[in-house]
Amino acid sequence: MSVQKRFKITSKVYLWPGSMAAWHFLGVPKQESMQIKETFGKNHRGFGSIPVTVTLSKTTWNTSLFPDSKSSMYVLPLKAQVRKVEGVYDSDVVSVVIEIR
Repeated sequence: MSVQKRFKITSKVYLWPGSMAAWHFLGVPKQESMQIKETFGKNHRGFGSIPVTVTLSKTTWNTSLFPDSKSSMYVLPLKAQVRKVEGVYDSDVVSVVIEIR
């Protein structure tokens, strides 16, 4: 049986809550988050992170998914440079392809 390592998700961009809200994230839907955790969670890195390659439109970059204890989902940080190049802003709904590395 082959292991799914590639996920296409659609999610709403949000600012990390709090006084230092400068970080933009996408929430990985619960179903995909559960599948990623069950399959790859035991191989996590610091802070429970999972290394991934992400493609948003024409931009591809390496980053990590991070577990969010409040939502029980993974969150995907969106780099400022990527958001600028792709014209992505808070509250936009975007589709990305996430590949587990």
